[in-house]
Amino acid sequence: MDMLSLGTLGQHLQALRLARGLSLSQLAAAAGIAKSNLSRLEQGNGNPTLDTIWRLAVQLKVPFGTLVAPIRVPLGEDGVEVRLLDQGQDTPQVDAYWMRCAPHTTRHAEPHTSGARETLTLISGSLEAGPEGETLPLSAGDSLTFAADLPHLYRTGDTWATLLVSVIYHEEPTS
Repeated sequence: MDMLSLGTLGQHLQALRLARGLSLSQLAAAAGIAKSNLSRLEQGNGNPTLDTIWRLAVQLKVPFGTLVAPIRVPLGEDGVEVRLLDQGQDTPQVDAYWMRCAPHTTRHAEPHTSGARETLTLISGSLEAGPEGETLPLSAGDSLTFAADLPHLYRTGDTWATLLVSVIYHEEPTS
């Protein structure tokens, strides 16, 4: 991620954290990352993984797309690139992503917020995807919907896979 995008992510992350009344220590502990790493990230430094960004979004109780919305470049690591295409404004919130995975890549994804559902439509290549232990093979043109509040994975074969991903976030009931 370029320095401008890192700075934008850091400012947005800090604003969300402060709006929820969380200290650096509280958010870092809840997300399972070092306080120093979170501090560097908020300052626009570091190189956050997709998993780190997902965990922060879950702890902030915002969709991943809300956290990365200000960033216009693809986020990527280890053969996977993800770009937010659009973020719905209705209830439930629906986020749409473009995703590209290199050949022979396995991406283990953290669970989304409670009640989230994910739909994949494979544009090209081949892919095995779904909740861990319940994955299904997909070919170009296939779609799959599954509960995304469980650990899930994407695994490619010999070719690149390009897919559209939509995540539907259901609001958690208030007590």
